[in-house]
Amino acid sequence: MADLSPDLLADLTATAGAVADAARPHTLAHFRRGTAAGNKADGGFDPVTEGDRAAERAMRAVLAERRPADAILGEEYGAAAGTSGLTWVLDPIDGTRAYLAGAPTWGTLVAVSDAAGPILGLIDQPHIGERFRGGPDGAVLEDRAGRQPLRCRAARPLAEAILMTTFPEVGTPDEGAAFARVAARARLTRYGLDCYAYALLALGQVDLVIEAGLAPYDIQGPMAVVRAAGGTVTDWRGGPAAQGGRVVAAANPAIHAEALALLAEA
Repeated sequence: MADLSPDLLADLTATAGAVADAARPHTLAHFRRGTAAGNKADGGFDPVTEGDRAAERAMRAVLAERRPADAILGEEYGAAAGTSGLTWVLDPIDGTRAYLAGAPTWGTLVAVSDAAGPILGLIDQPHIGERFRGGPDGAVLEDRAGRQPLRCRAARPLAEAILMTTFPEVGTPDEGAAFARVAARARLTRYGLDCYAYALLALGQVDLVIEAGLAPYDIQGPMAVVRAAGGTVTDWRGGPAAQGGRVVAAANPAIHAEALALLAEA
């Protein structure tokens, strides 16, 4: 991670907030309004709405004004080069399927990263009014009730744990079978919350989130929040997860190790 001066950290934190603020009116304008969706997938259904596109355009406009030397990687409009060594990683609506269904578990994801991975990140849910932020200065939840620190749950056995993922099929058949091994040992498994599952992990409500097939913009914001709240985020082998793929996010090292052992079984 870059050696951040207090002034640079303050600027990045303020910019991340401004980027998320810029997305809010555009995502909310189309939420629960019968918004039409296009399909980005050749097979299956990978939806995109005007809310996604308009929000990312607004996010990029803020960065062009405030941090023009930084690179950008966004879900809808791809990569733009920079010269500063920092990259903003944007997902205007993570959970577009939930968004289309009117479920308030989607979120806007913002991260700023260097070559080592995310430095700080946000999970923002405009409809609920919750913003989860994590960085070198810690992790906080800001909502209508005020501001509170975030801390992941203390260690407890997998047999007492709550496990989450977005899709029950969890990627390929082999990946699904690996996930099922962990789910069979957990007390409770829940599905479908997209980025909000990572927010609940940072809030101390759940113990594990295991997913596959993620892109960098799916994980870098949540990764920064979970790590700042004391959690662990790696790939299924315990390696770096900033580029996505197979990801396990855990409340503490003990349950992370339990999950990795089961995911690694042949």
